[in-house]
Amino acid sequence: MKVQLVILFTLSAIFASCQNNTKPAAATSTTMQNDKVIKTETEWKQILTPEQYNILRQKGTEAPFTGKYNMTVDKGTYSCAGCGAELFTSDMKFDSHCGWPSFDKEIGDGTKIKKIKDLSHGMVRAEIVCAKCEGHLGHIFDDGPTATGNRYCVNSISLQFAPADTTKKK
Repeated sequence: MKVQLVILFTLSAIFASCQNNTKPAAATSTTMQNDKVIKTETEWKQILTPEQYNILRQKGTEAPFTGKYNMTVDKGTYSCAGCGAELFTSDMKFDSHCGWPSFDKEIGDGTKIKKIKDLSHGMVRAEIVCAKCEGHLGHIFDDGPTATGNRYCVNSISLQFAPADTTKKK
């Protein structure tokens, strides 16, 4: 009877592991599932600065008008500081006078950023997170001045900026 239970338990564990497509619990390396980045909190703390960890992983917010990309007007691409997924271009950025970098849309077909209902701080709003690593970016509002009507209000610390290549090839 004990042997049958052990075999049943082992088979159940193997089946569950295959079903979830995950590594055993003892594994600590980064895994990719359906193009998602999955890391342990220890791994995130090792690769992110304390400020990035606070915002991307703990849903913090930088003080308004303090972020390095708030007033940036250079041409280029904004990516997630957690995983490098490209999220916005400079053509999507506008000055909303709110104190954080603002964008009116995301790169692609709406699959780069995930929107999550957020009822914190007595407000009803939508949190935005990177779809690839689920890092907190900021919030989206429907009061944008452009044709989309959207204002993706993003923490600079959650972004990386890559300037556009301005050299012309002959």
